[in-house]
Amino acid sequence: MRIEVLDGARRDFLDGFRFYENQSEGVGRYFLDSLMADIESLYLYSGVHAKQYGYYRMLARRFPFAIYYRVEGDLVRVHAVLDCRRNPTWIRKRLTDK
Repeated sequence: MRIEVLDGARRDFLDGFRFYENQSEGVGRYFLDSLMADIESLYLYSGVHAKQYGYYRMLARRFPFAIYYRVEGDLVRVHAVLDCRRNPTWIRKRLTDK
C-alpha cells in the first residue's frame, strides 16, 4: 500500500498550518503532525470510511478537518484536507470541480 498526497491537499495543509500558526505559535506544527499521523493510518484503514461526493471521508482525530481520498488498487490518493467548519456548498464545489 502506498499513499500519495496530491498538490491540492498539500495546499490545504498549508492553509490549515497558516491558520493555526496565526492563532498561537507552534499550533500549526502540531496541526501538520496530527494530520500526517491520521493520513498514515490509511495504511491500515483505507477504504473503511463513508463516501461523500465520490471520495472516502476520514475525520481527523484532533482538528475539525476531513481527509478526502480515493483508493486505486494498492494506492491511496489524498485529494483534499478540508476544514469541516466550511460551508458544505463550498466543500462540495471544491471536491466536484476537479
